[in-house]
Amino acid sequence: ARSLMAVLNTINLIAVRAQLTCATAQNVPSPCNSVCRMSTASGWCEGCHRTLDEIAQWSRLDDGTKQTIWGQIEQRLLREI
Repeated sequence: ARSLMAVLNTINLIAVRAQLTCATAQNVPSPCNSVCRMSTASGWCEGCHRTLDEIAQWSRLDDGTKQTIWGQIEQRLLREI
């Protein structure tokens, strides 16, 4: 099990990336951080906080949709804090 500090550091890092990405208009990066485990409670990846559908479709999405997902990730993180 990961320590509370490790979890909070991960959440903080993803939250900062979400804020920066939402301000960017092009070449929106993937939120993947190579912690690929799905939470049965939330239905989100424990690393990037995306759903399986969001992960599977990512490479085919336009930048606007990717920004929207980053915004949703930010909201998901706020619910965890």
